[in-house]
Order: sequence, then structure tokens, then C-alpha cells
Amino acid sequence: MDTHTIDAADTPDPQPEGDTPWLTAREQRMWRAHLEVAKLLEYQLSRELQPHNLAINDYEILVVLSEAPDHRMRMTDLATATLQSKSRLSHQITRMENAGLVLRQECPNDRRGLYAHLTEQGWETMQRVAPDHVRSVRAHFIDRFTPEQLDAIYEALAPVADHLRGLRGRS
Repeated sequence: MDTHTIDAADTPDPQPEGDTPWLTAREQRMWRAHLEVAKLLEYQLSRELQPHNLAINDYEILVVLSEAPDHRMRMTDLATATLQSKSRLSHQITRMENAGLVLRQECPNDRRGLYAHLTEQGWETMQRVAPDHVRSVRAHFIDRFTPEQLDAIYEALAPVADHLRGLRGRS
């Protein structure tokens, strides 16, 4: 006699006609928790950047440029790195240029290409804001987990990120 009991969270919800692989209760719970955490975390981090007159996308661009060689990057590469369309990034860079945080520069080897370059003001802003932002990330996310949980979450998410990056590269 089998004494193994089936957890209700493991059983899929009743399947309607067709071959849709509906989520089990456990899968649905995890998926919805992921969506909620992602949205709430972005909302909270955005709120905490507002006193610095930065949006979360501004901060991401400052980070990427601050880590790039010579604090500059081709606009197409920056769009890829920040998961933005070229047109959306162009509007974002225009706003950041008006704030004195970045400059557009022509690419010497490609007349059509442009660089986004972090200005001195942008670098100073990054240095001033980064400690507050890191404290926020730590308080609202990192410190909510044990070191073992952090490792497990990374191990679980890394293959998903690799898969999605691969799909993006094909589009």
C-alpha cells in the first residue's frame, strides 16, 4: 500500500479542453509572488530615488555607464544592456542630457553611431546616490534572505535569465 500523499499544491487545476499546460496551485503561487515582489520592489526603489531627482531607469543607465570603459557606451549597446528600445533610450538620454548627467558623442569610426557618455555631474550623482540605493536594495531585498537562500535563488534564476537573454539575441 502506498502511503505517499499528493500535495494539493502539486496537482494541476482541472484542465479545460485543449493542451494548455495550466499552472499547478504551487506554480501559480510562486509565479504571482514573483510578479508581486518584482513590482513592489521596483516601486519602492523608485520612490527612494525620487529625492535624488532620478527615476529607476536613470539610475540603471548611470550604473551601466559608470561601469563601462571611459564611462561611455554605444547607444545600441546601452539599449541592449538596459533592455530598452533604441527610441525609448534616446528619449531617456535626452532627459538625462538636459539634467547634465550624460552627453551624446559621435562615434569616430561610425558616422551614424553615437556614444552615451557619463558627465562629471553624472559621475558625482552616481557616487552620491549609490550608497543610498545599495542600502535600499539591502533593506528591501538582500537582507530578507539567508546566505543559503540567496545562493538558491541565484541558482534558480540564472538559467531563466540565460534562456531569456538567448531569446532576446535572436529577435
